[in-house]
Amino acid sequence: MKILVVRFSSIGDIVLTTPIVRCIKQQLPHAEIHFLTKTGFRSILSENPYVDQLITIQKSIDEVLAQLKLEKYDFLVDLHNNVRTRSLKLKLRVPNATFPKLHLEKWLLVHFKKQMKNQVHIVDRYFKAVEKLNIKNDHLPCDFFIAPSEVIDLTTVGLEAKRYITFAIGAQFFTKRMPVSKMVEIVRQLKQPVVLLGGEMDIETGEALRNALADQQIFNFCGKYSLQQSASFVQQSAVLLTHDTGLMHIASAFEVPTVSVWGNTVPALGMYPYFPQSPSNFSIHERLEVNCRPCSKIGFQQCPQKHFKCMHLQDASEIATDVNQKGLQN
Repeated sequence: MKILVVRFSSIGDIVLTTPIVRCIKQQLPHAEIHFLTKTGFRSILSENPYVDQLITIQKSIDEVLAQLKLEKYDFLVDLHNNVRTRSLKLKLRVPNATFPKLHLEKWLLVHFKKQMKNQVHIVDRYFKAVEKLNIKNDHLPCDFFIAPSEVIDLTTVGLEAKRYITFAIGAQFFTKRMPVSKMVEIVRQLKQPVVLLGGEMDIETGEALRNALADQQIFNFCGKYSLQQSASFVQQSAVLLTHDTGLMHIASAFEVPTVSVWGNTVPALGMYPYFPQSPSNFSIHERLEVNCRPCSKIGFQQCPQKHFKCMHLQDASEIATDVNQKGLQN
């Protein structure tokens, strides 16, 4: 049996598909699993032993359509559920199933603050797409496999395993990131060395934090390491402090204690860290009294209400205490 699993983006969403891939492979051991995603996210699955073939596109499915048709898939698992995947299913004409994306429920939550009934984690919704294959959730964490060449030797950067904090300071949208002043307030209270992680766009923020806290051991590694190398730093850390980001979900794959800080997005959308066997390993900090949340499913580059209370009202001492406590548990 040959199965095509489809999820084009983004980091966290793809990490959250890995329990489905694992369960298909383990429960249908003779199945051949192909995974279709965007080229920019290849490293998330490149080392995954449950994926037999990784197929990537830059922009259009037409780039690989001829190849996909030649594969003659027996089943397609649509874990994206968008215009592109609907087009793909029409063109391939193979048996398929799609996960429930809850478009209406999300729209009502964002625009009318109507709470979703029976809130279900997205991983459990993903499993709906493999019910026809009789695949069951094994209730184990997500998977993230690091290439041996990408594993960080901490001695080369002056760190010791489980004796430092990782802080994912970035996020794609402004409204998902704390102001620098709030980050400084939190990091000032942390009791272990802090490794700042993010992309090139976060380098300046990292430097601002490091300069403001010159008397602390702060490592600004933003923009210096690949995603897999950043994951290696997270895996070896005592605890991760993070916004609503892809590294948050990668940390859950390693069962690294995680403290997440939420701005305009909300965990109620089902995208919170997936710790099926150890829910106490993660905590969520969100300002429930800010009644304009969520203002978007993903985020904005500025606060629509101009006040940004969802982040300005975050309790820095409460967050720092949480990070310190989780860090000391290791």
